[in-house]
Amino acid sequence: MVAKGETLKATADRLCAEVEKRFPDIVCSILTIDRSGLLHPLAAPSLPEAYSAALDGLLIGPFVGSCGTSAYLRMPVTVFDIENDPRWAMYKSTPLSLGLLACWSSPICDGRGEVVGVFGFYFREKRGPNAREKEIVDTCVHLCAIAIERNERLLQHERRANVDTLTGLSNRASFAAALSHLSCLEPGSWALLVVDLDNLKIINDTFGHLAGDDFLRVVASRISTVVLPDPVFRVGGDEFAILVQSPGSLSRIADMAAEILRALAEPAICGGHTIVPKATVGGAILSELETSTTQVREHADLALYHAKEFGRGGFVLYERGLSSKIMSRRKAIRDVTTALREDRVDAFYQPIFMFDTRKIVGMEALCRLRTPDGRIVAASEFYEATSDAQVATDLTQRMMSIVASDVRNWLDMGIPFQHVGINVASADVHGGKLNERLTAAFHRENVPLQHVILEITETVYMGERDQIVAREIKDMRTEGLRIALDDFGTGYASLTHLLTVPVDIIKIDKSFVDRLAPEDAGAAIVEGLVLIAGKLGIRVVAEGVETEAQLKQLSRLGCNIGQGYLFSRAVDRDAATKLLLESAEQPADILNRAVGEQASKARPARDGAFRSDAA
Repeated sequence: MVAKGETLKATADRLCAEVEKRFPDIVCSILTIDRSGLLHPLAAPSLPEAYSAALDGLLIGPFVGSCGTSAYLRMPVTVFDIENDPRWAMYKSTPLSLGLLACWSSPICDGRGEVVGVFGFYFREKRGPNAREKEIVDTCVHLCAIAIERNERLLQHERRANVDTLTGLSNRASFAAALSHLSCLEPGSWALLVVDLDNLKIINDTFGHLAGDDFLRVVASRISTVVLPDPVFRVGGDEFAILVQSPGSLSRIADMAAEILRALAEPAICGGHTIVPKATVGGAILSELETSTTQVREHADLALYHAKEFGRGGFVLYERGLSSKIMSRRKAIRDVTTALREDRVDAFYQPIFMFDTRKIVGMEALCRLRTPDGRIVAASEFYEATSDAQVATDLTQRMMSIVASDVRNWLDMGIPFQHVGINVASADVHGGKLNERLTAAFHRENVPLQHVILEITETVYMGERDQIVAREIKDMRTEGLRIALDDFGTGYASLTHLLTVPVDIIKIDKSFVDRLAPEDAGAAIVEGLVLIAGKLGIRVVAEGVETEAQLKQLSRLGCNIGQGYLFSRAVDRDAATKLLLESAEQPADILNRAVGEQASKARPARDGAFRSDAA
């Protein structure tokens, strides 16, 4: 029948009939398995059609009767007692009503060793197969494999509709079908992991799409190897999903995610280039909270979103409360977006003082949001909004325009204005156009860029290894901009990085200033940092100076510039203008004052940092 090209259905029905002639007390069943791991009845002439229909679309797994378990484990499975075997717990009622008490199932494998079907014997008594039955089934499984492989070649077009041709994994359509057939009745019975690649676009842009294709194939292979026997799907250009059903994996879902990340972190040769894959993983385990597969998928996506925003390169498992955190972030994004649209974003300024003269040598611009009822909101209250790249970019753009206009007014008033620091976010730097945006904003107001200091945190500064930051900073410094490393000591910067991505100013975080007692290690750290920075020609500014004692200790350690409540809080532009008129440092001898002891031990400072003669 196979040689004559008869249909797979007709061939399988005939095979079952021939077997049942020889073993009248046996009911024979043949099921196929698609690339998504879904069962489909092929032949069972002695079983009611309703019974076979109920099996259609079931996802194979460790507790899906004899056939589903056999396919999942890739080995024969014998159930001697359907009524009491846990693998039949959810499916036993129908076979028992038909007088079928036991079941023996054997996987059907193709030439590549992939499971493509299952051959099943139902027994009317509690027993397993005898030697003759095993011999017959060995022959039947071989014949089924031949017939199914031939049929597979006829169904290549249909397969292409459900398989990702690049990686060979099941695609988004297959994933949706698999999800639709999963049961949500038993919490903890399955889980979903979503893997998002962090650097596919960079690879495509840098090395070309051929390298990117190799990269995706490597990733697909590594993930599949780690999670076997659970199925992997490619559900997007750089996103993969894993349906976890294996009891061993379900009990250690975080470990599985860690194994995936470790496997992906190994360097790979793609298109002749050595590439290190980077990925982030989110996951959700079916719980009493979810009543549908859609909810589990949404929760896994929420976990992935949270992981990418706050722990890129790691794993987050959905838990109760995570949704509220994400909703809070989304609310902050909406609030800031509305404030930008309604022109309720403004700049406040905190002055930077010389310790010895108490004169202002610079300002730091701080973003503030005005609520509809007039309340002024500090950036710490809407910081979550900056996790959105577009919002962060829009905020920075607005701040640059406001600050440029304010500086122009101060210069027109004859104030010997020196510098203003503007904070920038990760999205600004990694977007690659910060220099163009800043230049345009200040040139519109005819303000020289020598009046601008960009303040970048350690996380932004050291967070990427792809040289984007280094290139952007180099371009900006060429234009005359000065770079300050903000909140130094709170991130993971190394002083050696200052050799490859130089800065002009280091701002010591308030946490060090708070620990300046002579016997405290904080004092030793500040003193060492001032000395090292001095030799590199880098200015040091202390943040959060609140007491005279702190000021005196910083002065003894060689730090002569700072900001904090001892001098002034952040104030609006009118108050800032008044402070500048009263206390702005005059050009005469400003450089000598600013350098102090630091300059006596260092090479000449980089031009323009805290100098009023640049005006």
